[in-house]
Amino acid sequence: MPSRPVRRRNPPRAVAHDPAVGTEVELETTGVAHGGIMVARHEGRVVFVADAIPGERVRARVTEAKSSFWRADTLEVLEASPHRREHVWSEASVTRDPEGRAGGAEFGHIELAHQRELKRQVAADALARIGRIDDAPDFTVQALPGGDDAAGTGWRTRVTLHVAPDGTVGPYAARSHTVIPVSSLPLAVPELAAIAPLTERLGDAASVDLIAPAEGPLQIVTARDGSRPPLAAITERVGDREFALEALGFWQVHRLAAATLTGAVQRAIDADAFDPRAANLDLYGGVGLLAAAVGDRFGQATRITSVESYESATDFAARNLAEWVGARAVTGRVEQWVRGRAENATATERGRQRAATIVLDPPRAGAGTEVVAELVSTEPAQVVYVACDPVAFARDAKAFAAAGYAIRSLEAFDLFPNTHHVELVARLSRD
Repeated sequence: MPSRPVRRRNPPRAVAHDPAVGTEVELETTGVAHGGIMVARHEGRVVFVADAIPGERVRARVTEAKSSFWRADTLEVLEASPHRREHVWSEASVTRDPEGRAGGAEFGHIELAHQRELKRQVAADALARIGRIDDAPDFTVQALPGGDDAAGTGWRTRVTLHVAPDGTVGPYAARSHTVIPVSSLPLAVPELAAIAPLTERLGDAASVDLIAPAEGPLQIVTARDGSRPPLAAITERVGDREFALEALGFWQVHRLAAATLTGAVQRAIDADAFDPRAANLDLYGGVGLLAAAVGDRFGQATRITSVESYESATDFAARNLAEWVGARAVTGRVEQWVRGRAENATATERGRQRAATIVLDPPRAGAGTEVVAELVSTEPAQVVYVACDPVAFARDAKAFAAAGYAIRSLEAFDLFPNTHHVELVARLSRD
């Protein structure tokens, strides 16, 4: 995946020009919506409320007013949920003015077990309401080992800090590009929190990336004038296997996420439907993590092609997959590559495509109807879908279902404690 682009510094926060904006209202929250916000109603209008919990009564300030809904920030909790706790990040607490709250820990005021239940509800609602899937397997959102011991903190191995025009370093405020000065980074692994330049002034910088690889020294990458310095390779580890990648290349953020997803993908594949000689695929393959998971389960002779649009990642994937004689890594946009694969296949290749297992790990927006249509046109034996957004997954699952591919297994993981994000791993196949 490409390195993250340098963002513009502190563009103005968008504010709807409506008399309701700035109004303070009392609200009773009744549910949770995708994106880490809660749902309430005011005089019949839906209001999406930040920093609340279902079942609470809060005083909130309207920040956006449209004809169909409002958005609001919690100012005061009038009747608290039994699941509310002191926020794990004091600089994101509801006790601060909303515009001065650090973003990136929007569930930090909720007990961990209830966070996971809310994430489950969001994913289940998306499958039912958006995916129109009423027979999805039951699932819970699983905690990663040791996560609850530290209240869901100390897990981020990658942190991006931004720099304000005056040189202040910090995270963005929630839902804005305003840099918030902070004195702590509780979600970061301790070694990154210790080196973060939170008290410095970096007037000539745009952002600072902190990386804690599994092997080697910590990395600090500062972007200046829209550019970053040349990046050295780093080494990550999953069990006994090493993966080389660019310092700012895509890698799972939680220190245990790569190992967790490796195991989940291996479990999801139906061994009876897997053919090591088929035209197996790892799409949006990055540096080869999930292709390696397949190869480790089914042996060195496994045929699998990893497809990734970012050339540097593909180069690393070729190195990381070198021990599998049937593995290869290619650079290409997935939607274009799968279209050409289907259009140009010989009769023998079409047979291998029908026998294929496809691992699909798209970006947050999902694979999309075009990619799904090309994949199902080749009638693969099974698809293992790794999803970082439940709504995008639900849309894609609906497209798969229209072609007869139902969800046969489903696991969910809390790879991002104290945020609203959740990771899903599903297997889809036809009867």
